[in-house]
Amino acid sequence: MTDLEQQLYNTALTARQNAYAPYSEFSVGAAILTDSGQIFAGCNVENAAYPCGTCAEAGAISAMIARGERHIKAILILADTTCILPCGNCLQKIAEFGSAQTIIYSADLKGIKKTQTLADLLPQNFSAEDMNHA
Repeated sequence: MTDLEQQLYNTALTARQNAYAPYSEFSVGAAILTDSGQIFAGCNVENAAYPCGTCAEAGAISAMIARGERHIKAILILADTTCILPCGNCLQKIAEFGSAQTIIYSADLKGIKKTQTLADLLPQNFSAEDMNHA
């Protein structure tokens, strides 16, 4: 891993340790790298009223937006599984603030397992350009 990948990994690992997942017992952490070099973390937060929880990626995006950042250069998602990928909802959220070249790292507790781009995982995303602004 590069130093930057290690920093993203460590940030996601720490966030995962703070996840609130009493129902599924499936803790997830995420770390976002922005164009300015800042890193933002998020973890999943479950709720007894499924599906009212929040994915780790969504939490990291919210933290990024709250600090005034608007573009995802890379995101690392970490869980205790062989390959964690963003759900469809989170892929669309990543697309809102990323680009086709946004890097998506999938990691487990031993390291990064897969590196893909947003275009690999969501080749035909819905964007603001697709909306009819009458």
